[in-house]
Order: sequence, then structure tokens, then C-alpha cells
Amino acid sequence: MTSILPSYVNSAWWSPADPAAEADAALVRDASTGEVITAVSTAGLDLAAALDYARTVGQASLGRLTFHQRAMLLKQMAQVLSERKDELYALSSRTGATKSDSWIDIDGGVGVLFTYSSKGRRELPNGTVYVDGPAEQLSKDGSFLGQHIYTRLSGVAVQINAFNFPVWGALEKFAPAFLAGVPSLIKPATPTGYLAEAFVRILVESGLLPDGSLQLVSGAVPGLFDALKLGDLVGFTGSASTAERLRANDSVQTGGVRFTSETDSINASVLGQDAVAGTPEFDAYVKQLVAELTAKSGQKCTAIRRAIVPNASVDDVVAAVQARIDERVVIGDPRAEGVTMGPLASLEQRDEVLRQVARLREGGGEIVIGSTDAPSVRRADGSVGEDPAGAYVAPILLRFPDNTASAAHTVEAFGPVASILGYGSTAEAITTVARGDGSLVTSIATHDPQVAVELVGGIAALNGRVLILDRDDARTSTGHGSPVPHLVHGGPGRAGGGEELGGIRAVLHHMQRTAVQGSPDMLTAITGVWHTGAAVATEGAHPFRKSLAELRIGDSVHSASRTVTLDDIEQFAQTTGDTFYAHMDEEAAAANPFFPGRVAHGYLLVSWAAGLFVDPAPGPVLANYGLENLRFVTPVSPGDSIRIDLTAKQISPRETDEYGEVRWDAVIRNQNDETVATYDVLTLVAKELAA
Repeated sequence: MTSILPSYVNSAWWSPADPAAEADAALVRDASTGEVITAVSTAGLDLAAALDYARTVGQASLGRLTFHQRAMLLKQMAQVLSERKDELYALSSRTGATKSDSWIDIDGGVGVLFTYSSKGRRELPNGTVYVDGPAEQLSKDGSFLGQHIYTRLSGVAVQINAFNFPVWGALEKFAPAFLAGVPSLIKPATPTGYLAEAFVRILVESGLLPDGSLQLVSGAVPGLFDALKLGDLVGFTGSASTAERLRANDSVQTGGVRFTSETDSINASVLGQDAVAGTPEFDAYVKQLVAELTAKSGQKCTAIRRAIVPNASVDDVVAAVQARIDERVVIGDPRAEGVTMGPLASLEQRDEVLRQVARLREGGGEIVIGSTDAPSVRRADGSVGEDPAGAYVAPILLRFPDNTASAAHTVEAFGPVASILGYGSTAEAITTVARGDGSLVTSIATHDPQVAVELVGGIAALNGRVLILDRDDARTSTGHGSPVPHLVHGGPGRAGGGEELGGIRAVLHHMQRTAVQGSPDMLTAITGVWHTGAAVATEGAHPFRKSLAELRIGDSVHSASRTVTLDDIEQFAQTTGDTFYAHMDEEAAAANPFFPGRVAHGYLLVSWAAGLFVDPAPGPVLANYGLENLRFVTPVSPGDSIRIDLTAKQISPRETDEYGEVRWDAVIRNQNDETVATYDVLTLVAKELAA
């Protein structure tokens, strides 16, 4: 009897209570041997209750944490998964993934958690509100301001994932949702859902997951969309037809549920006309094309489906690809020694790929590499031969003599299959890329900057990502088919029109941007960032004598004045070597439309300002680590005086250290109270005073 793969809902593992569910459960098989691994059924699962649990318990548990606290949990989750990744690798081989394929999926997924943990602590405040841009002054006297902020959505992030990356595909959606403070309900694809269940089980056993922050539904989700409502959002990866059907649901159309999709994409890779056989770019192009044909057996949404090459280079590319396949590719069970390309995820997927290859051939494509016949493979025991129980397909390259043939740009065989199309000019290459009606990624192999400029200018709007490959970056390039968490993943048109990853952008997708209007004091209270015009506290100890435990937003020092002399300017010029005419030549400076005559160096003023506001004795301020947003507004002439107002603007304690960052609002003014310069001073301050 085959056990049913459990779901994880309401902070508990769940399996169907009705014994009859086993008879109707979908069987999941080993991609190489056909052996039954598990069965999948959600018969009797209350999906509406799982959603409500996320909206209540999950929202409450995540809402008690700041961005930085959530980021630290992501790091700890990544560490736990890293420690137990051998378990995941063993299971991953049953999906047809080789060790290198599993590295992309498992280590890639763990890497997403590490990246979002790091970016969350570096780029988000240690609070729960994200401030978007500077405040807008809406009144002459500054008493009424406007500020854009982001706050988390009030619902649940439903994440529907494809079969090809059961770990990475889930974690790249989960990490930004978790960091935003929105609970996730993950729905993996059936053929590889057991690997998703395994990593979720590891996280559950770790005790790191706040209650309700992550739920897993292992199987079908009938009625799920009918239970969604305003505040919920859906991230979908899969076919365009399924995305269209889901997007048509009333909850999305009229119920306010956000829906983003990443779907079919006939991605292209363009070989520049300068990249002829024998050049490093040609070699890098061929290496990349073979890698995209064979990694994950071509089951990647970002894989190259159209190799667009100069007419004169088509034969050279075909020959080079064939030679590299012959040299490098060994098809078989990933558990067999020496295998470099495994089977597709299931027999059903194999049959679907072969159906699409038939459509490509009917549409004008001619197979020039590979065959639709069952390939000879290396079995786990080392024997070699055909294996009808495994979902094997050899790498296939089809040539389309007519680069306008519709099938080449509309039919995707989601496996080790690509088409090669010739072009005569860069303009024709751009047109050929455009026939794909929107892609996740297009790569360009060229060492000619002008070719790169023309191609990127013509295709960027058709793609979510463009990669330029040449001799300078071929060794370090992450590759055509590898999205990275720092950059956006998604694309227009056929690719779904959605956007994932992209660093903090993905976190903000799970939040609502709101324009808040009010007084400086109110906006300071709401955002945790001091706004000009809000209350300041100048009494008591100098702010630099206060630890983070004592320091408050609005604590301020108003300095004494210091007069600038011509001797000061000349001495600074000689000491620094900055003898720019505006500081040293009265006649030339007076002829400048911005200066009344010789003026003080801006950096002299900033240096003096530091001397005016600093409390020099050892104390809780550990270091000044930078200035940001420096602007010089009013020139300072000899005889003018300056003073500075320094105010604690934002306080961000670090979760892992005994100190934190303090951002200070700095304004230098002259004797007429005119603003001379504005900037932010960044310091590291101890959480507690040293004993």
C-alpha cells in the first residue's frame, strides 16, 4: 500500500482520513525507474480553514517581528537546510535531477534565503514600515507633509509552483513573502511535490517557523480561488493556459486578489555577427547552448528555445553543438556514475515533449541533432541500453530554414529541445527575437559594444532579463538560464507579465504602497523616521553620549558658530591640493554664475561641521561610517559663519551585534539662517553603555 504524501496546514501534518482516498490518489513515480514513490490526495482538506489560519495566526505571528527579525529567521532556515541537504539531494535524484541539477534547485533555493536575509538587514529598517522616497512638502510652512510608505498585505500569499524546481521555485516565492510579513501557502506540482514536502518538514522540525507562516498543500486545490479575498495574493508558475484560467477567477477579476504569473517563454539566444567560429564568444555561446539543452534535461522556464545565429554561422554552430554533446553528455539514471543528464520528471512529461517536437517538425523544423527515438541510457547498476520505464529524451536541435515560421516562436517543447534560426542583419535578429511575443530572458554573445547596444535597445522591452556574454565575463557569468535573487525574474507578454525576485522589489510586491499625509510629528511617529519640522530634544546629555537604549528619534544638537576666513580657505587648498579656481582666483570665481567671488570648499564646511557637532570623548558612538545625500546649497564666502543642526533621524539596532546604525539629519546653516548644505551622517552606536 502506497502512503499518501501529507500536507502541512494549521501548524500540523494532515493526511486524508477517508481510506477511500488512497484508491483515488495520484501515483508519483521515480523518473528513472518508474517505481512508485508516493501518492497524492487532498480529499477532505479544508482549504478555506487553512487560508483563515494564515490570515489570523500567521499574520499575528509574523506581525510581532520586525524586518530584521524575519531576516534572521531566513538565515537560520538556510543554515538548517544546508546542514540536511544530503537528504534533499537523495530525494532529488528520484525526480531525474543529476547532482549539478540538484545544486541548482537545492543550493539555489538555500541561496535565495541567505540573499534575502542579507538584503533585508542591509536595505530594510529594523521595523515594520518601509518608507518610499523623500517626504513631499505640501504647505509653505512645512506643517503639512506627504510620505509614501509600504505596509504588509493583510492576507496570505498563495504560491503555485511548477514541477521543475520544487525547492528553489518554492523558496524564491516564500522568502520575500516571509520578509514582508505575509504568510505563505505553498502548492507544489504533483510529480516532484515529495521534495517540497521534505524541505518543509525540515523547517517544521527546526522550530524556526512562526505559527501559520508557512503551509503546504500536497495535491489538488479545488475551490481555493473561491476562498481568496482582498489582501491575498497569488504567485503562479506554470503554463500560460492555466494562468489565463486562474486569472479569470472572480476573486482576481473583481475581488481585489493580486495575481502574478511566470509562464511559457520561448527564450532566445543571439550570436553576434562578430562572434564567428574560433572566437571566445562563439565558444562561450556553444557551451551555454549545450548547458541549457541538458541542465535539468531542458526543463527550465529560462532555457534557450531559439538559437538565433548569423546565416553564415548556422552550420558551424550545429557542428560545434554536436561535438560538445558527444564529448560531454551521458544520459541515464542520476544515481549512476558519470551520468550528466537525467530523465524528464515523468513519463507524461516525456510524452508531452515528444508531442511538441512533432508540432515543431510539422511547422517546418528539421531535426539536425538528436532523435525522438528512445535513447540508450546508463542505468543505476551501470548497464547500458534503452529503458522504457524511464522518462528519457535525448537532446534535440531543430533547424528552421525560415526564421519567420510560426512554430519556432510559439511551440515550446519543455525538455532538451531548441531550434536554430539564421538571420542576416542585427535588425533582422531583433525582429526574430520579437516574434516570441515576450520572454523571460534573451542572451547575446558578442564582443562588439555597438552590436550589444543595438540589440539591447531593440529587445530589452521584450524581455525580463538580458545577458551579454563575451570573453570578459564568460568565466564568471551566472548563465543564460539562471535567475539570481538580486535581479528581477519574469517577463512581458507570453512570459506572463509578472515579476519575481529583484531583491527588495519582491518584498514590496507583498506590501501596499500608501500615501500618508499629516504633520511632521505624525509622519515621524508612523514611519520611525524623523521628518523636518518634527519635535526635537536638545536638553540633557549630548546625543553622542547616549547608547541606543537611551537615544530617541529627534534627539538633537544645535552647534555654536564658526567664521570662515580667507586664510582658512587657502590653508585647506594647500593641505588637500584642491586649488580649484572658485577657491583661489577671485576674478575667475566672480565670473562664475554660481559664486559671488572666492568661496569655501564644500568639504571644508563638512569637515568643520563635524568638529562643531562631535563630542570627542570615548562613548557609545563607535564609528562614523559614511555620508549620504550630500547637497551643497548656498556658497560660503570669507567672513561668513556656519553652524550645524544634527538630529537623530533613524535608529536601527542590529539583531546580531551589540551595536546598531543611527542615521542623523545634518543641516549646515550660515549667519542668515540660510541652508548651506544638507546630508545624512551614518554612525555605529553601542546598544548599551560600556560598564
